[in-house]
Amino acid sequence: MNIAQVIFYVMAFVVIASALFVASSKNLVRSIFMFFITLFGLAGLYVLALADFVAVTQIVIYVGGVLVLILFAFMLSGKETLGILQQQKGKFISVSKLPALLLAALFFVVMVNVVLKTDVNNLPWIKQVTAANAAIKPNDLMIDNIGINLMTRYLLPFEAISILLMMALVGAAHLARKERGAI
Repeated sequence: MNIAQVIFYVMAFVVIASALFVASSKNLVRSIFMFFITLFGLAGLYVLALADFVAVTQIVIYVGGVLVLILFAFMLSGKETLGILQQQKGKFISVSKLPALLLAALFFVVMVNVVLKTDVNNLPWIKQVTAANAAIKPNDLMIDNIGINLMTRYLLPFEAISILLMMALVGAAHLARKERGAI
């Protein structure tokens, strides 16, 4: 096992553990900061996959945009709202959560099945890229190609993501707004 594999497994563990903490924690502040760690860990995994542009985009858009909006919405929301959210009691496994748990278990079974049955070394598209000598090498510059594709071929998904970010901004502003006459 080389150093890149060790780094991958450590970062994957950090991402999975922090994501599980975000999903299971009742403390909103800790969840937000662990979400921050999750997003940075994903950016590190992108760097290991030689997708440095995607890693920088991950940090700029999600950590710099969406996460900061979540923090502002949290900081500007009233104590009453946060108190109600943190006082919600319930077991992790209950009858009311049964459909969600069954769906999560089904997705987990499908994911494990795909991972176990896939032979990564014999995938047809990997053989085709290897035969054509078109694999991306660490010294290739792809940023020009990404910019051209973003503004031509992938313009619609790029604009859809910008609308998603705008919706996150509007949602954060709505959450941060004080209720009139609620004093």
